[in-house]
Amino acid sequence: MTHDLSKALTGISGILVTPYDAGGEIAPRKLAPIIDRALAAGVHIPVVNGNTGEYYALTNDEACTMVREVAQLVDGRAPLLAGVGRGIRDACALAKASAKAGADALMIHQPPDPFVSPRGTVDYVRAVRDASGGLPVMLYLRNDAMGPEGIARLCEVEGVKGVKWATPNPLNLARAIEAAPNDIVWVGGLAEVWAPPLYAVGARGFTSGLINVWPERSVAIHAALDAGDYVEANRLIAGMRAFEDIRAEEHNGTNVTGVKAALMAIGQDCGPTRPPSAWPLTEQQQAVLDQFVKDNQLKGEAA
Repeated sequence: MTHDLSKALTGISGILVTPYDAGGEIAPRKLAPIIDRALAAGVHIPVVNGNTGEYYALTNDEACTMVREVAQLVDGRAPLLAGVGRGIRDACALAKASAKAGADALMIHQPPDPFVSPRGTVDYVRAVRDASGGLPVMLYLRNDAMGPEGIARLCEVEGVKGVKWATPNPLNLARAIEAAPNDIVWVGGLAEVWAPPLYAVGARGFTSGLINVWPERSVAIHAALDAGDYVEANRLIAGMRAFEDIRAEEHNGTNVTGVKAALMAIGQDCGPTRPPSAWPLTEQQQAVLDQFVKDNQLKGEAA
C-alpha cells in the first residue's frame, strides 16, 4: 500500500514501547494488541526505536530485530517510521536494516556525541539516508542550539521531509520554520501537552507515548487541534496531564517508566524499563498513576 508520508507526519507519530520478557530480552510480539488498538483508534504513523522505545538501551542487533518485527505487525496498515542513530556505523547499519524490513521512512536521532558540528551533522544525515537506499527522513531535534540557519541546512539535505521538534521553545521553532524550505513538515515532538503552543507557531502533528495506553484520547486531541479548537484540545489534555506529569519527573527519567507502569496497570505487561531509566515508580507516583487509570476507566482492549 502506498502512503502519503507528508500527510501522515501531520497526524500522530505514535512512539511504541519496546517490550521485554521475564528474562529481560526483547519481546516485540507483545506489541500486537497495542499496535492494533492504536491503528484502530486512528493513530497515523507508528514509530519503532524511538526514545519511548528505549532506543538508547538497546543493542543495534536488538533495534534491527525490533524494526523487522514491528514492520510485520503493522503489515502495511500505516506508514512505519524507524528510528536510527548513535555512532555513524551503527546508524547506517540500522538504516539499511530498516529499509530491508519495509520501513517507510527514517527518524534520525540527533547525534549524542559531545563533539558535534552543524556541518558534520549534515554529513551524518546524508550518510545515514544513503545507507537506507534513499528513504525519506524525519529529523529528530532535541537541541536547537545550532540555530535556525543550521537547522535550515539540515532540512535542505535531499530526502528530509520533516522535523520532530522536541525543544520547549516555540519562538525558536517559528524562526526555524521561517529559515527552512517551505515543504518541511514540523512535528511537535513533546507529546500532547506541548502540542497547542507548538501548533500556534506552525507545527502540525505531534508525537505520543500515550498511544500505547490510551490512543483514543490522543486522537481526540489531534482532531481538536486540527479543527483549530484550542479550548477543546486543552480540556482533553487536562484529562491526561497526570500521566505526562509522571513521565516528566526525575529529570524525565520516568518517561518510559510511566508508560510501562500504565501498561501493566491495564493488563498489558511489557516488562520494566532498563537502566538508567527509573524502575519502578515510587509509591507516590504509582498512586497517582493508579488513580489516572481508574478515573479514565482505562483497559487493555480496544474501546
